Amino acid sequence: MQDTLENYTKNHPGEVLLVRVSVDGELDEIAIFKGFSSSLMRPTAFDPDIPVLPDHAQILEIDRLLSPYDPANPKYIQRGLTWDTMQSLL
Repeated sequence: MQDTLENYTKNHPGEVLLVRVSVDGELDEIAIFKGFSSSLMRPTAFDPDIPVLPDHAQILEIDRLLSPYDPANPKYIQRGLTWDTMQSLL
C-alpha cells in the first residue's frame, strides 16, 4: 500500500498525499511526496526500509493537495478519498 502511494507521488511530483489512517486503533496522518512518506503525528524512522504505513493499517481517507504543502494554506485537489477511489487513480 505504501509503495503504491509513493509510486503515485513519484509519477505526480506536483502532488502531496495526506493519508489519515488507523494503526492498531491509533490515528496517524502521513504525508507522501515524491516517493517518500513521513508521519505528521509520530517520529518517522530514519531508515527508509522501515514502513511508515504498515500493511495492516486501515486507510480512513486520502487528500490530494498541490505541492508545496503549506499546512497554514493547503491547496486541495480532492479531499476525503477512500482507498477504493484512490486505487482508480493509481
